[in-house]
Amino acid sequence: MMEPQKKKIDYNRREMPKQPAEIRRHNFSEVALGYPVETAVQEASRCLQCKKPLCVAKCPVEIDIPKFVKCVAENDFAAGIKILKEKNLLPAVCGRVCPQEEQCESTCVMVKKGGQIAIGRLERFLADWEAAQDKMNIPEIPSSTGKNVAVVGGGPAGLTVAGDLIKLGHQVTIFEALHKLGGVLTYGIPEFRLPKAIVNREVDYLKKLGVKVVADYVVGKTRKIDSLLDEYDAIFIGAGAGLPWFMNIPGENLNGVYSANEYLTRMNLMKGFLFPEYRTPIKEHSRVAVVGGGNVAMDCARTALRLGAETRIIYRRSRQELPARLEEVENAEEEGIIFQFLTLPIRYIGDENGWVKEIEYLKMELGEPDASGRRSPIPIKGSETILPIDAVVCAIGNSPNPLIPKTTQGLVIGKKGNIVADEQTGKTSMHKIWAGGDVVTGAATVILAMGAGRKAARSIHEYLVSL
Repeated sequence: MMEPQKKKIDYNRREMPKQPAEIRRHNFSEVALGYPVETAVQEASRCLQCKKPLCVAKCPVEIDIPKFVKCVAENDFAAGIKILKEKNLLPAVCGRVCPQEEQCESTCVMVKKGGQIAIGRLERFLADWEAAQDKMNIPEIPSSTGKNVAVVGGGPAGLTVAGDLIKLGHQVTIFEALHKLGGVLTYGIPEFRLPKAIVNREVDYLKKLGVKVVADYVVGKTRKIDSLLDEYDAIFIGAGAGLPWFMNIPGENLNGVYSANEYLTRMNLMKGFLFPEYRTPIKEHSRVAVVGGGNVAMDCARTALRLGAETRIIYRRSRQELPARLEEVENAEEEGIIFQFLTLPIRYIGDENGWVKEIEYLKMELGEPDASGRRSPIPIKGSETILPIDAVVCAIGNSPNPLIPKTTQGLVIGKKGNIVADEQTGKTSMHKIWAGGDVVTGAATVILAMGAGRKAARSIHEYLVSL
């Protein structure tokens, strides 16, 4: 009897089609176009279905990755999306913005050959397939436990907590400071990377599960945490990282110098106007500088480019040290963003009306690696240079929102203004209060915030059923 032949390993990862750079740089439509059905099935069929899948261990929300990938390979998309949603209520979002290359995909056994499975793209495919069916499968919710949970903040962490707890029979109300849920998904990430219709669809799913939403409600100001404790059996704080960092250099208070938070919120809400009405909106020949090298910096620069500006990234290290996802860097380069590496702004210079008109910067050289492993930039003496500019966006990071920490006595706060919470449970120093996401860790990724929300939801459930 002949022995069955081993499956030949296919190392050829299927690429996802996207808009040509010359076209997409002039519109806000989504850049990546998603897998066609045939390509998705081909990509999923490459999975070796490992007996000990390391990819699952690296997923912050604990998705059974081989199982949903196998469903795609077998053309059973309905089963695949069901498996995904058992652990992830935001698959269309995560399939687009999560750094899978650093998480689940990084542990694929084919990674050394450059052929790891495109897990994130398959996740996106299933979510988009479900949306195309125009039918949302709502799981059966158990009878109410009679326990009420307040979730402060409608970003990724808060949405995850709400979804997990509502499916366990608890009543959940989300208090959101702004007028729509989503947090960074709605107000921070540009349309060309994450269409708002997708965020709205994912949020609508939560509402159909029975989650209540109270918008335009600023906990810490409209009502304090202490007051909510009188009404709710447990509270989860997921207020995010809304306090932008600046460099503390001269001229940062000039008009035309923006934080990335303000800039991206304006872009998402106002569709392009960076200056007040008496100034010109960003258009052809405007000059915009974005300071920073992360994903947020890429979002800011690529947005300004689409509004007609000559746009540059100013970053104090080299291209090799850029913290942004490689995919986003490559997209920015293709679209025509100017990268000015080894450059450190030292002051902004204004005109007679108080608007920024120039940046003065130093050239840098790389020294020894710092604590993060990246080589430390060292200024080059005498390299001061002045660059004409019309607007500056500072995208160097954020601290946790300070409102709730300042208005809640008894909540232990860390040195960076973050709420101190147990990493495995989300428990804070106060009874009945949990926290997670950027308000605990500082600015991080969507999927890490969701992972923190999952752990907190599990702990909250254990507490509620013990009452």
